[in-house]
Amino acid sequence: MIIRNEKQSDREAITEVTIAAFKNCQYGNHTEQFIINALRAAQALTVSLVADIEGIVVGHIAFSPVTISGQSCGWYGLGPVSVRPDHQRQGIGKSLIHKGLRLLKEAGAKGCVLVGDPKYYEQFGFKNLPELLFEGVPQEYFLALPFGENRTQGQVVFHEGFNAAG
Repeated sequence: MIIRNEKQSDREAITEVTIAAFKNCQYGNHTEQFIINALRAAQALTVSLVADIEGIVVGHIAFSPVTISGQSCGWYGLGPVSVRPDHQRQGIGKSLIHKGLRLLKEAGAKGCVLVGDPKYYEQFGFKNLPELLFEGVPQEYFLALPFGENRTQGQVVFHEGFNAAG
């Protein structure tokens, strides 16, 4: 498996992987593929990686800038992360997350946030930070990973691409 930056020729495969990965998801609006396309169109995909096995895209992860209390501050949102159902539970998502976080750190990012299962994301160092707030989801599912000493606080807003619906 190779983890690499997305290429233009990967876009259709990324959409297919994303739809398949979230097809049976009980939460959300099944708009993840539209979010990725909206982020790409807005040039807000800071990191967009694919997992490639023998030339076939089996996973994808996106990172985009967030604002905190209305300010751009070097923090990024993780998501969506998608792995084809027939390739899940094989470490592909973990590999995508690890590489994406490493690339953000190398680029000088200050931290990363996400909405997700704390039991899964704590293995990467994510935790709930009460000083960072995100409206619309229970606080325990809003997780953050500061890259260094954290003094950041306020209301986090994901890129407007996350409002894409089709």
